[in-house]
Amino acid sequence: MMNKIYDSILETIGNTPIVKIRNIGPANVNLFAKVESFNPMGSVKDRLALGVIENAEQRGELKPGQTIVEATSGNTGIGLAMVCAQKGYPLVITMAESFSVERRKLMRFLGAEVILTPAKEKGTGMVKKADELAKKHGWWQPRQFENPANADMHERTTAKEILEAFSDRELHYWVSGYGTGGTFNGVSRVLRNKSSSTKIILCEPDNAQLVGSQIKQTRNEDGSANVSHPSFNPHLMQGWTPDFIPLLLEEAVDREAYDELLPVDGNFAKQCSRDLAQKEGIFVGVSGGATFAGALKIAEIAEAGANILCMLPDTGERYLSTPLFENISVDMTEKEKEISHSTPGFHLAE
Repeated sequence: MMNKIYDSILETIGNTPIVKIRNIGPANVNLFAKVESFNPMGSVKDRLALGVIENAEQRGELKPGQTIVEATSGNTGIGLAMVCAQKGYPLVITMAESFSVERRKLMRFLGAEVILTPAKEKGTGMVKKADELAKKHGWWQPRQFENPANADMHERTTAKEILEAFSDRELHYWVSGYGTGGTFNGVSRVLRNKSSSTKIILCEPDNAQLVGSQIKQTRNEDGSANVSHPSFNPHLMQGWTPDFIPLLLEEAVDREAYDELLPVDGNFAKQCSRDLAQKEGIFVGVSGGATFAGALKIAEIAEAGANILCMLPDTGERYLSTPLFENISVDMTEKEKEISHSTPGFHLAE
């Protein structure tokens, strides 16, 4: 597909590769990963950004040149910034100050304005700020956590790509986490209908089991969450599981879209991110590591020969300032110094 000329960068969104994992996990099963970092802005949220904006354009809800405002932990904002740059919409992002600085810089580099909200107010705080700004200035909100166009985009693209990739073999398990719930909602809808033998595994942090608590999220009349969920705790999987249950996720849960709910340890997720990089050459963030961690847990109990597919939502480059990279040295390590000193040539002063 890449040997053609595209009319714009937006046409390159989607059609991401599914890659077999060869060096990690049990030998008696087949592990696969859908690598969403191949999207132009490096994450699955590029699909969401294009889907919600084009849907709003088609319905006449979004006017030419109208400012767009959205709350995001980063990847949706980066995707929206790309789409807005190409289509000519001003963009304002609200984001909790606890999210990585790389994301702020990427969005600003793409032309967006980034409004930071207090970390103590978590995800609900940045959503409330976006809503205030939209009402004050007449700006348009994608409302990614409630917008059905988000899930519909994954039904049309992500799910279709998965079915096509596994047209010649059975897909026994599909493993996903959730951020907005859009990927899970849209893909699970299709798998339930067209690949009914596939077991759907939903993952969430083991210390923030919102779905697992079975406690309902309280909402405003428009479906948005009005308070933090009582089971939320800060966790290591940035981009996964906000401090509320998104409406799109709740809709999928209510229709029993998953077969198993799997808690994932944050430290194991970090290790899986590193293992994917150092044993497979696949560079992902901690959310990708977390989903892969879930796939590994399924692989331990799956039947011999099972085909297991997990989602890898984004690239690792937007996590450089986070705990994912806390043990990665900037200066030469002792081993590197030893290698440097093994020859008489120039080496850096110590």
